[in-house]
Amino acid sequence: MTKEKDTLKERVESALKKIRPSLQAEGGNVELVEVTPDRIVKVKLKGACFGCPMSQMTLKMGIGRMLKQEVPEVKDVVEV
Repeated sequence: MTKEKDTLKERVESALKKIRPSLQAEGGNVELVEVTPDRIVKVKLKGACFGCPMSQMTLKMGIGRMLKQEVPEVKDVVEV
């Protein structure tokens, strides 16, 4: 991995740390799985977020939007 990719992954992880408290307050969490070379962030929803009917909205409108604001290079956020 190049230093640039490491930096991107570190920035994504830093942004996720800002999001986690609100997810944890509802009994959920998010785990970074991978940042692909084409800047797709793959995450795993955990706890109460896993299987929640609102999880896709949380993923796209909450996590995805926040990540794209914090790390503009991110193209998309997907659940794996």
